[in-house]
Amino acid sequence: MKYKKALDVLPPEIIKIIQEYVEGEFLYVPAKENKRAPWGEKSGIKKSLKIRNSEIYKKYLKGSTINELSLEYYLSDKSIRRIISDRKTKCS
Repeated sequence: MKYKKALDVLPPEIIKIIQEYVEGEFLYVPAKENKRAPWGEKSGIKKSLKIRNSEIYKKYLKGSTINELSLEYYLSDKSIRRIISDRKTKCS
């Protein structure tokens, strides 16, 4: 998220109205609902997690134990089980 000066992007009339509610503080203006990217799309984390989860499932199929995978990926046993279960469901 990038900060912008209100004086650079808003007309003076709008700034005066906003100053009635908040003055000299940071104000977050959310994107319109139809312009929001789904979670993790912009940062690429969604894609990274999908790749990681595929790796975990492949290693599990090749014989890695849940405990080994949890130590390797710094995840709880419960998280590893969830990833494996989700993958099994998607592959079925």
